[in-house]
Amino acid sequence: MARAIAASERVRGTTSPNPPVGCVLLDAGGAVVGEGATRPPGRAHAEVVALARAGERARGGTAVVTLEPCAHQGRTPPCANALLDAGVARVVHAVADPNPRAAGGADVLRAAGVEVVGGVLAREVARGPLRAWLHFARTGRPHVTWKYAATLDGRVAAADGTSRWISSPESRAEVHELRTRVDAVVVGTGTVRTDDPRLTARGPDGVQYGGRQPLRVVVGTSDLPPGARVLDDEAETVHLRTHDPDVVLAELAARGVVDVLLEGGPTLAGAFAGAGRVDRVLAYLAPKFLGDGPPALRDAGVSTVTDAVGLVVEQVSMCGPDVRVSAVASGAAR
Repeated sequence: MARAIAASERVRGTTSPNPPVGCVLLDAGGAVVGEGATRPPGRAHAEVVALARAGERARGGTAVVTLEPCAHQGRTPPCANALLDAGVARVVHAVADPNPRAAGGADVLRAAGVEVVGGVLAREVARGPLRAWLHFARTGRPHVTWKYAATLDGRVAAADGTSRWISSPESRAEVHELRTRVDAVVVGTGTVRTDDPRLTARGPDGVQYGGRQPLRVVVGTSDLPPGARVLDDEAETVHLRTHDPDVVLAELAARGVVDVLLEGGPTLAGAFAGAGRVDRVLAYLAPKFLGDGPPALRDAGVSTVTDAVGLVVEQVSMCGPDVRVSAVASGAAR
């Protein structure tokens, strides 16, 4: 299953609105004979990719898959049927499919005499590559990770507005890598005017990564400055003239966006937090202080300490000299 999770992670950001599933096939003797991950929309699912690589060696073997095999006909045939046709004797999956249209694959397999085991490394899958898709399937809303970099005293810029660079090169490189695995990066018009960001995924040398780039989304009613780098042709940009997080997320969901990285300033972050639309916080805390300057968050609708938004810390680790903190909304902790 750990190997299937790794396969799933490698395609995260390329499969939306479908889930980035990983599958490993073992023959009857337990040897790995096939491995696959979900292809882009309209193409083969993970089980079908792995079966094609295994061929006849899959007969009598075991399929280990991060998500319950689907049982419905969409743009591709049901994966449960493909496993049956291949003669697989046992299926092990991590999490059940919460989508009522696709769920039921485990029951189809059991009814045909296939042994089915669920729940293997379910926590790791739910916190890992399937986190955003599971949220989307359950709520109909894209999953939002608010990413920010701040000093230890919580400042995202100095009093004169300068913010380059608060975080370390290691943290910045990690964020660019993260952009390659999300569907959209969201900022406000204020960030575009102040920082003129590209919002693309680039290497440490500043050269844009080849292949897919995330959708660049600018939120706010103001016009964008002529010549803003976010308007170049390096990636698609959408300007949503609203301040309502729910309108933003509904528009993105209609575009097939599942996983959102919120990189805006304190006002936009406050709007999303105040609306209860921040599902995960990813903070990079630099070992320095400024003593003045804008805080990471503004106007989140909290006026007293008893109204503070509760979070559950998932992980605290180091990224270069910075402290990386991953936390989720208390209702989302599993």
